[in-house]
Amino acid sequence: MDEAEATVPQGSGAAPRIIDAQVNLASELAVPRAFIEYQAANAYHRLSAYGHAVTLGRITDQVASLYQDPEADQLVAEMDTAGVDQAFLIAPDFSYAATCALSPPELAELHHRVVRRHPGRFVVFWGVDPRAGQDGLDLFERCVTEYGFAGMKLYPPCGYSPSDRRLYPYFEVCAHHGLPVLSHTGPGWGPLDFTWAEPLLLDTAARDFPGVDFILGHGGVTHVDEAAYLCAHRPNVYLDISQFHSVLSADGWQNHLNRLFRSGISHKILFGTCWPSYRQSRSLASLVKEFDRQGGVFDGVKRSEQRLIMSGNSLRLLNRGRTQGGADR
Repeated sequence: MDEAEATVPQGSGAAPRIIDAQVNLASELAVPRAFIEYQAANAYHRLSAYGHAVTLGRITDQVASLYQDPEADQLVAEMDTAGVDQAFLIAPDFSYAATCALSPPELAELHHRVVRRHPGRFVVFWGVDPRAGQDGLDLFERCVTEYGFAGMKLYPPCGYSPSDRRLYPYFEVCAHHGLPVLSHTGPGWGPLDFTWAEPLLLDTAARDFPGVDFILGHGGVTHVDEAAYLCAHRPNVYLDISQFHSVLSADGWQNHLNRLFRSGISHKILFGTCWPSYRQSRSLASLVKEFDRQGGVFDGVKRSEQRLIMSGNSLRLLNRGRTQGGADR
């Protein structure tokens, strides 16, 4: 990431920048086949319950077709159309929960190639698992120092607490380099354990590492009261709104987000989408457009707060790494 890009001032006459704080590499090299099949099964059960004439095989083929972008060319094209300048490219470690096509070192190299292929468009949040031991820690440090990855990703439903003491050496690395930690919250995919994905489980780590910024992934969508509570009372806790299109709200996700944006924690909220999970029904451009029309999600929200949500908070977290030892990466 070019330093000038990381410090563009928000406001003035130019249109606000947009940073998507959670996207994934749409490839079976990065996403386990079991994840794709579960996503398809869930869609099949929903559609068939409403009387649609669908087959599981056809739905599986359709979902799998969305995961054929191993070099992120399609993602970048959609970002260009939607006006998204940059994205956090998330690389979860599923190796203890499913059969994966690549080993962790191979997966890290794949994401590094994607970043080199699309200069300035992605910063990688590398996934770790506390069960990986010293090998996992060594790989994470190599990803930071050699590849320039900009953050750490946790996926607790794989079977651990985000405050697991075995993660503390990783948090020490993050503290040294000024890197944020993005931890998944809420439901994931079977047969994972969702009880590990409650926001308050992160509180011990956030308390023990006040110099590390923690982002509650999907915190603006599920367990919202808990996530907002932590953001309001822990200076180093943030949340993103990725997967907002699927929020369970009787009056729609737009009204849900509007209430969140007017709750007094706009300085802690990051825009994000969780691409490509929604591509069967929506495009990135159509989702982003909802944030640019009159009223809607930003009705009654100050323009300065809108800029914080759409990019300012993400930029602040990334810039912190550059001022704490990361500028040479």
